[in-house]
Amino acid sequence: MGSQLRPALVLVVALHVLMGLVYPLAVTGIAQVVWPAKAGGSLVVVDGRPCGSRLIGQPFSAPGYFWGRPSATSPVPYDASASSGSNLGPTNPALLDLVRTRIATLRAADPSLTGPIPIDLVTASASGLDPDISVGAALVQVPRVARARGMREASVRTLVETREVAPTLGLLGEPRVNVLLLNLALDGTGTGGRSGVRRPGV
Repeated sequence: MGSQLRPALVLVVALHVLMGLVYPLAVTGIAQVVWPAKAGGSLVVVDGRPCGSRLIGQPFSAPGYFWGRPSATSPVPYDASASSGSNLGPTNPALLDLVRTRIATLRAADPSLTGPIPIDLVTASASGLDPDISVGAALVQVPRVARARGMREASVRTLVETREVAPTLGLLGEPRVNVLLLNLALDGTGTGGRSGVRRPGV
């Protein structure tokens, strides 16, 4: 019994050290050297301070900012530690009520928005953290944002179009726009303050 127990314990300790310490440190070290920005959370830094991540959405509700995809994380939206979808099926009355409420909110914020509303503006993703919206979802918000900021719609539309990201590898996904980066670009035009962009710790 003793002859079998000792090598088993040695193997358990060795695997714990190898897989629980050596491997994670090696992967982290390589990532910090090869992809330092991504390994650090893809943080967006403004005036020397982080204001968010390219990978995680933020809740924007002011009319002068583009709004992102709804988040299903609870109780705090876009909470990376609680990433999840709503788990509501397409025929679930609760989901239908949520969608109706979100549509009403969008139309109330912009009475000129009478046409179809892109699906990603009224439904959450499986992660609940999406930082991007489709180009169409950004363009339908242009009139509201332009009006709130006193800008020409053409200028706001140009900001959207110049920040369009192509599908990954030209095949995966669809053209999209990062909401945080787009709103920061809006603030950079000098037509609005930065109160809508959260800064961690502030």
